[in-house]
Amino acid sequence: MTYCLGIVTQSGFVVAADSRTNAGVDYISTYQKLFDFSEPHQRVILLCTSGNLAITQAIVNSLNRDLKLGECESFHTLPTLYDAACYVGEKIRHIQERERPWLERDKIDFSCNCLLAGQFQGEPPELYLIYRQGNCIQATPETPFLQIGETKYGKPILDRILTYNTSVEDAAKCALLSIDSTMKSNISVGPPINLVMYHANSYKIRHRLRLEQDDLYLTEIRKQWEASLKQAFDQMSPIQWFEL
Repeated sequence: MTYCLGIVTQSGFVVAADSRTNAGVDYISTYQKLFDFSEPHQRVILLCTSGNLAITQAIVNSLNRDLKLGECESFHTLPTLYDAACYVGEKIRHIQERERPWLERDKIDFSCNCLLAGQFQGEPPELYLIYRQGNCIQATPETPFLQIGETKYGKPILDRILTYNTSVEDAAKCALLSIDSTMKSNISVGPPINLVMYHANSYKIRHRLRLEQDDLYLTEIRKQWEASLKQAFDQMSPIQWFEL
């Protein structure tokens, strides 16, 4: 399991992902799930993956291969981010279909999902969720965030705090708290956490973090958040019971 999150606002976007792929009793493994395909000063493209690791690695390798070989269709030749999302969807369908007979025979789940965030010249910052079937949906001002993987534990804070007018800096803090809340409730999500913050119309990634379990800032915001929640709980009005 994993947890990846994308947030788009009027001032840019944030993408965050954990790195845990297995959380057994005696075996924990980590793999990168956030990938940068940007072309500096031209287009910014970030991809997050969740699901079957062999499938997602094959997708990323195929995307990199197209760039390396200078194929006519690649992240650096497509005209819009929507076209890029459809291109990733085609990769998902092709690779899943190629591997399907062998994985189905052994009853192995080969599903995957992707988040694609970026900005092309002349276009606004955008965020897409690409499903295992290859189709996609886009984040909107009414729904400015999209999630893949273990989504339920980190969603409440996003619903309560985020709007399209939230600053990208506050969106980054919200993303970290969302992932930390998920790690608190589910051992299958864990560090290192990769976080990218992008300012609209800059066409270059200037803010990037990789946070380990014992990172001082991650520890600090976790303690501050827990203390703030406890204080808010203590200040809530008591329940007005009807006596029977």
